[in-house]
Amino acid sequence: MTTAINDHRLDATFGALANSTRRAILARLAEGSATVNQLAEPFEMTLPAISKHIKVLERAGLVRQGRQAQSRPCALEATTLQEVSTWAEQYRPIWEARFDQMDDYITQLQRRQTTTERDD
Repeated sequence: MTTAINDHRLDATFGALANSTRRAILARLAEGSATVNQLAEPFEMTLPAISKHIKVLERAGLVRQGRQAQSRPCALEATTLQEVSTWAEQYRPIWEARFDQMDDYITQLQRRQTTTERDD
């Protein structure tokens, strides 16, 4: 079971991931660090709007922003993504069992279809 702190972090993380722009920013950062200007390039948004998205990602612990001279490079914070992965992993047995049940059901339907076709 997760603690209240982990629940809060998960809420913030899933909230941040709920937006396609923020997911695209994370995908870009998975390739390596980038400045805000570089992250803004593919979007038709103002720099302040992109900065707001980055702040949401930063508060969720998904991104960290450094400071190098005049630029503020952003980098992916993999630890938080690992926490989400660990949380989701606890549900794997349930998903696998349901997929197995679905496979069994599809196999039954296929057998019935084959039997019906032979009888015709």
